[in-house]
Amino acid sequence: MIDTWSRAPRVVSESAALLSGRAGHYGYVSSRSVYTWPIPDGADESAPVVDGDAGSEQSDDYAAAKRGGELAVLEQFAGPSVLARAGLILGPYELVGRMPWWLRRIERGGDVLAPGPRDMPIQYIDCRDLATWLLHAADDGISGTFNAVSKPGHATMASLLNAAVAATGSHANLIWVQPAVIEAAGIQPWTERPVWAPPHGEAAALHNGNVDAIIAAGLVCRPVEETVADTWRWLQAEGDPPVREGGLKHGLDPDREREVLASLA
Repeated sequence: MIDTWSRAPRVVSESAALLSGRAGHYGYVSSRSVYTWPIPDGADESAPVVDGDAGSEQSDDYAAAKRGGELAVLEQFAGPSVLARAGLILGPYELVGRMPWWLRRIERGGDVLAPGPRDMPIQYIDCRDLATWLLHAADDGISGTFNAVSKPGHATMASLLNAAVAATGSHANLIWVQPAVIEAAGIQPWTERPVWAPPHGEAAALHNGNVDAIIAAGLVCRPVEETVADTWRWLQAEGDPPVREGGLKHGLDPDREREVLASLA
Protein backbone atom coordinates (compact mmCIF):
# COMPACT_ATOMS: atom_id res chain seq x y z
CA MET A 1 0.00 0.00 0.00
CA ILE A 2 1.28 3.48 -0.90
CA ASP A 3 -0.84 6.24 0.64
CA THR A 4 -0.45 9.93 -0.26
CA TRP A 5 -3.56 11.23 1.55
CA SER A 6 -3.08 14.69 3.03
CA ARG A 7 -6.48 15.60 4.44
CA ALA A 8 -8.59 14.09 7.25
CA PRO A 9 -6.35 11.61 9.11
CA ARG A 10 -9.42 9.45 9.80
CA VAL A 11 -9.25 8.26 6.19
CA VAL A 12 -5.69 6.99 6.67
CA SER A 13 -6.74 5.35 9.92
CA GLU A 14 -9.59 3.47 8.23
CA SER A 15 -7.38 2.43 5.31
CA ALA A 16 -4.60 1.17 7.57
CA ALA A 17 -7.06 -0.76 9.73
CA LEU A 18 -8.75 -2.41 6.73
CA LEU A 19 -5.43 -3.37 5.15
CA SER A 20 -3.74 -4.55 8.33
CA GLY A 21 -3.16 -8.27 7.95
CA ARG A 22 -3.94 -8.07 4.23
CA ALA A 23 -1.29 -5.78 2.76
CA GLY A 24 2.32 -6.71 3.30
CA HIS A 25 3.64 -3.17 3.71
CA TYR A 26 2.28 0.35 4.22
CA GLY A 27 4.13 3.32 2.79
CA TYR A 28 2.73 6.67 3.90
CA VAL A 29 3.94 9.77 2.06
CA SER A 30 4.12 12.35 4.81
CA SER A 31 5.95 15.68 4.79
CA ARG A 32 8.77 17.51 6.52
CA SER A 33 6.02 19.99 7.36
CA VAL A 34 5.23 17.80 10.38
CA TYR A 35 8.28 19.24 12.17
CA THR A 36 7.59 22.14 14.48
CA TRP A 37 8.63 25.48 12.99
CA PRO A 38 11.31 26.59 12.74
CA ILE A 39 12.86 23.27 11.78
CA PRO A 40 16.28 22.94 13.41
CA ASP A 41 19.17 23.20 10.98
CA GLY A 42 20.35 19.75 9.97
CA ALA A 43 17.39 18.10 11.69
CA ASP A 44 16.96 14.35 11.43
CA GLU A 45 13.81 12.32 12.05
CA SER A 46 14.03 12.81 15.83
CA ALA A 47 13.24 16.55 15.59
CA PRO A 48 10.08 17.72 17.41
CA VAL A 49 6.83 17.38 15.48
CA VAL A 50 3.45 19.08 15.61
CA ASP A 51 0.48 17.53 17.39
CA GLY A 52 -1.73 15.23 15.36
CA ASP A 53 -4.86 13.13 15.85
CA ALA A 54 -5.28 9.87 13.94
CA GLY A 55 -9.07 10.12 14.16
CA SER A 56 -9.39 13.74 13.17
CA GLU A 57 -11.77 14.94 10.45
CA GLN A 58 -9.91 18.24 10.00
CA SER A 59 -8.16 18.93 6.72
CA ASP A 60 -7.24 22.61 6.71
CA ASP A 61 -4.03 22.29 8.76
CA TYR A 62 -1.64 20.47 6.43
CA ALA A 63 1.05 19.78 9.04
CA ALA A 64 -1.41 18.44 11.62
CA ALA A 65 -3.19 16.36 8.97
CA LYS A 66 0.05 14.73 7.85
CA ARG A 67 1.10 14.05 11.43
CA GLY A 68 -2.32 12.56 12.11
CA GLY A 69 -1.86 10.33 9.07
CA GLU A 70 1.49 9.15 10.42
CA LEU A 71 -0.08 8.27 13.77
CA ALA A 72 -2.90 6.46 12.00
CA VAL A 73 -0.46 4.14 10.23
CA LEU A 74 1.49 3.48 13.43
CA GLU A 75 -1.66 2.77 15.42
CA GLN A 76 -3.66 0.74 12.91
CA PHE A 77 -1.28 -1.18 10.65
CA ALA A 78 0.22 -4.35 12.07
CA GLY A 79 3.15 -4.87 9.77
CA PRO A 80 6.19 -3.13 8.32
CA SER A 81 5.55 0.49 7.38
CA VAL A 82 7.46 3.59 6.43
CA LEU A 83 6.64 7.22 7.07
CA ALA A 84 8.30 9.04 4.16
CA ARG A 85 8.60 12.71 5.17
CA ALA A 86 9.02 14.20 1.74
CA GLY A 87 10.66 17.54 1.25
CA LEU A 88 10.38 19.62 -1.91
CA ILE A 89 9.05 17.36 -4.70
CA LEU A 90 9.94 18.20 -8.30
CA GLY A 91 9.70 16.44 -11.65
CA PRO A 92 7.12 15.72 -14.35
CA TYR A 93 3.49 16.19 -13.22
CA GLU A 94 4.49 18.57 -10.45
CA LEU A 95 1.13 20.27 -10.05
CA VAL A 96 2.26 22.69 -7.33
CA GLY A 97 3.85 24.73 -10.11
CA ARG A 98 7.32 25.59 -8.81
CA MET A 99 9.52 24.15 -11.55
CA PRO A 100 6.89 24.78 -14.24
CA TRP A 101 6.92 28.47 -13.33
CA TRP A 102 10.71 28.71 -13.57
CA LEU A 103 10.70 26.94 -16.93
CA ARG A 104 8.04 29.22 -18.38
CA ARG A 105 9.77 32.31 -17.02
CA ILE A 106 13.11 31.30 -18.48
CA GLU A 107 11.44 30.36 -21.78
CA ARG A 108 10.32 34.01 -22.13
CA GLY A 109 13.96 35.09 -22.00
CA GLY A 110 15.39 38.46 -21.10
CA ASP A 111 16.92 39.33 -17.74
CA VAL A 112 15.76 36.91 -15.05
CA LEU A 113 16.08 37.76 -11.37
CA ALA A 114 17.95 34.74 -10.04
CA PRO A 115 18.00 34.36 -6.24
CA GLY A 116 21.51 33.86 -4.93
CA PRO A 117 23.98 32.93 -3.91
CA ARG A 118 24.29 30.90 -7.07
CA ASP A 119 26.19 28.11 -5.30
CA MET A 120 23.55 27.80 -2.56
CA PRO A 121 22.85 24.09 -1.96
CA ILE A 122 19.26 23.00 -2.44
CA GLN A 123 17.49 19.86 -1.34
CA TYR A 124 14.58 18.22 -3.15
CA ILE A 125 13.43 14.89 -4.52
CA ASP A 126 12.32 13.87 -7.99
CA CYS A 127 8.84 12.33 -7.71
CA ARG A 128 10.01 9.27 -9.62
CA ASP A 129 12.91 8.67 -7.23
CA LEU A 130 10.50 8.91 -4.30
CA ALA A 131 8.17 6.39 -5.96
CA THR A 132 11.05 4.04 -6.73
CA TRP A 133 12.25 4.15 -3.14
CA LEU A 134 8.77 3.48 -1.76
CA LEU A 135 8.54 0.35 -3.93
CA HIS A 136 12.02 -0.67 -2.78
CA ALA A 137 10.97 -0.19 0.86
CA ALA A 138 7.95 -2.42 0.27
CA ASP A 139 9.97 -5.11 -1.49
CA ASP A 140 12.54 -5.21 1.29
CA GLY A 141 10.10 -4.81 4.20
CA ILE A 142 11.78 -1.63 5.41
CA SER A 143 10.20 0.05 8.44
CA GLY A 144 10.75 3.42 10.06
CA THR A 145 10.53 7.16 9.59
CA PHE A 146 12.62 8.82 6.90
CA ASN A 147 13.30 12.32 5.64
CA ALA A 148 12.54 11.57 1.99
CA VAL A 149 14.64 14.08 0.10
CA SER A 150 18.06 14.33 -1.53
CA LYS A 151 21.28 15.15 0.24
CA PRO A 152 21.78 18.89 0.78
CA GLY A 153 23.66 20.16 -2.24
CA HIS A 154 22.48 17.44 -4.61
CA ALA A 155 21.93 20.55 -6.72
CA THR A 156 22.43 24.29 -6.33
CA MET A 157 20.29 27.22 -7.39
CA ALA A 158 22.71 27.73 -10.29
CA SER A 159 22.62 24.13 -11.49
CA LEU A 160 18.81 24.13 -11.27
CA LEU A 161 18.32 27.36 -13.24
CA ASN A 162 21.14 26.62 -15.69
CA ALA A 163 19.43 23.31 -16.40
CA ALA A 164 16.22 25.23 -17.12
CA VAL A 165 18.06 27.50 -19.57
CA ALA A 166 19.52 24.47 -21.30
CA ALA A 167 16.24 22.54 -21.41
CA THR A 168 14.23 25.42 -22.87
CA GLY A 169 16.93 26.56 -25.30
CA SER A 170 16.32 30.07 -24.02
CA HIS A 171 18.61 33.08 -24.30
CA ALA A 172 17.55 34.18 -20.82
CA ASN A 173 20.18 36.10 -18.87
CA LEU A 174 20.30 35.05 -15.23
CA ILE A 175 20.96 38.08 -13.02
CA TRP A 176 22.15 36.74 -9.69
CA VAL A 177 20.99 38.78 -6.73
CA GLN A 178 22.11 38.33 -3.13
CA PRO A 179 19.57 37.36 -0.43
CA ALA A 180 19.74 40.76 1.29
CA VAL A 181 18.60 42.50 -1.89
CA ILE A 182 15.70 40.09 -2.36
CA GLU A 183 14.58 40.49 1.23
CA ALA A 184 14.90 44.29 1.09
CA ALA A 185 12.68 44.31 -2.01
CA GLY A 186 10.00 42.38 -0.13
CA ILE A 187 10.14 39.41 -2.49
CA GLN A 188 8.74 36.31 -0.81
CA PRO A 189 10.97 33.24 -0.74
CA TRP A 190 9.54 29.85 -1.70
CA THR A 191 6.56 31.41 -3.53
CA GLU A 192 7.62 34.50 -5.52
CA ARG A 193 11.04 32.87 -5.98
CA PRO A 194 9.97 29.20 -6.12
CA VAL A 195 12.32 26.61 -4.58
CA TRP A 196 14.54 29.33 -3.08
CA ALA A 197 14.79 30.02 0.64
CA PRO A 198 17.32 32.36 2.27
CA PRO A 199 20.49 30.46 3.26
CA HIS A 200 20.31 31.97 6.74
CA GLY A 201 17.42 32.32 9.16
CA GLU A 202 14.35 30.26 9.97
CA ALA A 203 13.83 28.86 6.47
CA ALA A 204 17.42 27.73 5.89
CA ALA A 205 16.68 24.22 7.18
CA LEU A 206 14.31 23.63 4.25
CA HIS A 207 17.44 22.82 2.23
CA ASN A 208 19.53 21.29 4.99
CA GLY A 209 17.74 18.30 6.44
CA ASN A 210 19.61 15.22 7.59
CA VAL A 211 18.95 12.29 5.22
CA ASP A 212 21.48 9.75 6.46
CA ALA A 213 18.70 7.24 7.22
CA ILE A 214 17.06 7.16 3.80
CA ILE A 215 20.38 7.17 1.93
CA ALA A 216 21.42 4.13 3.99
CA ALA A 217 18.05 2.59 3.12
CA GLY A 218 18.72 2.83 -0.60
CA LEU A 219 17.47 6.17 -1.91
CA VAL A 220 19.13 7.11 -5.21
CA CYS A 221 18.54 10.56 -6.75
CA ARG A 222 18.90 11.30 -10.46
CA PRO A 223 20.80 14.38 -11.72
CA VAL A 224 19.02 17.73 -11.59
CA GLU A 225 19.47 18.13 -15.36
CA GLU A 226 17.33 15.04 -15.95
CA THR A 227 14.59 16.22 -13.60
CA VAL A 228 14.41 19.66 -15.22
CA ALA A 229 14.60 18.41 -18.81
CA ASP A 230 11.87 15.82 -18.23
CA THR A 231 9.65 18.42 -16.59
CA TRP A 232 10.07 20.63 -19.67
CA ARG A 233 9.20 17.72 -21.99
CA TRP A 234 6.06 17.11 -19.96
CA LEU A 235 5.03 20.77 -20.22
CA GLN A 236 5.63 20.73 -23.97
CA ALA A 237 3.60 17.56 -24.43
CA GLU A 238 0.66 18.27 -22.14
CA GLY A 239 0.64 21.98 -21.34
CA ASP A 240 0.81 23.83 -18.05
CA PRO A 241 -0.66 22.16 -14.95
CA PRO A 242 -4.04 23.44 -13.79
CA VAL A 243 -4.06 26.02 -11.01
CA ARG A 244 -5.02 24.18 -7.84
CA GLU A 245 -8.01 25.58 -5.98
CA GLY A 246 -6.77 27.22 -2.80
CA GLY A 247 -3.14 26.64 -3.80
CA LEU A 248 -0.34 29.16 -3.47
CA LYS A 249 0.43 31.41 -6.42
CA HIS A 250 4.02 30.95 -7.49
CA GLY A 251 6.29 33.38 -9.25
CA LEU A 252 7.01 37.09 -9.25
CA ASP A 253 4.86 39.53 -11.21
CA PRO A 254 6.78 40.53 -14.41
CA ASP A 255 6.44 44.26 -13.74
CA ARG A 256 7.73 43.78 -10.22
CA GLU A 257 10.68 41.76 -11.49
CA ARG A 258 11.62 44.49 -13.99
CA GLU A 259 11.31 47.11 -11.27
CA VAL A 260 13.68 45.29 -8.94
CA LEU A 261 16.19 44.58 -11.72
CA ALA A 262 16.10 48.24 -12.78
CA SER A 263 16.89 49.31 -9.24
CA LEU A 264 20.13 47.33 -9.43
CA ALA A 265 21.41 49.17 -12.50
